[in-house]
Amino acid sequence: MGKVGLIFLNLLISLCLAMPMVQSTIEGSETRQWFQNLHLAKQKLTRLRFYFHDVVLGPNQTSVGVARAPNTFKSPTVFGLVNVFDNALTKGSKPTSELLGRAQGLYGFASQEEVSLLMAMNFVFTSGKHNGSSLTVLGRNPVVHSVRELPIIGGTGVFRLARGFALAKTYFINATLAIVEYNVVALHY
Repeated sequence: MGKVGLIFLNLLISLCLAMPMVQSTIEGSETRQWFQNLHLAKQKLTRLRFYFHDVVLGPNQTSVGVARAPNTFKSPTVFGLVNVFDNALTKGSKPTSELLGRAQGLYGFASQEEVSLLMAMNFVFTSGKHNGSSLTVLGRNPVVHSVRELPIIGGTGVFRLARGFALAKTYFINATLAIVEYNVVALHY
């Protein structure tokens, strides 16, 4: 392991040792009060629409391959390739449109029959009334289908205890970029 690797490892260990102290602060009165009042809370329904920009090649790449099987590139479905991404979420379809947040996570090509992804991602909102909140998506994304439905399994901030679904529709795709329109329906407290 190189010098940079050792520095990173020491930093990671230091952070892990500090976590019990941080956790006791986090589990403070605000969280307890929120949970105690949960039975009084009314469930909310939020609908969102935004665009996900997955840049797989070029100087502004936002999705990178991190693992693959020995025969991945011989497979017609790219079976076994895993990418990690940090993609822009915008209000409109153009990459220059207003930035709402980031989609951060990973997808793996998980089917030998068709191009289908296993997606694990967070929609992290960085502006507007959802700033600081996130929604978590985990599910199958058969990208060749015109509309795909993925489950929302949780959330943070204003989306605590979220559940719902996200409909994904490819808006544009070429060799370097995929733009996907997401329509989200989330129930939360």
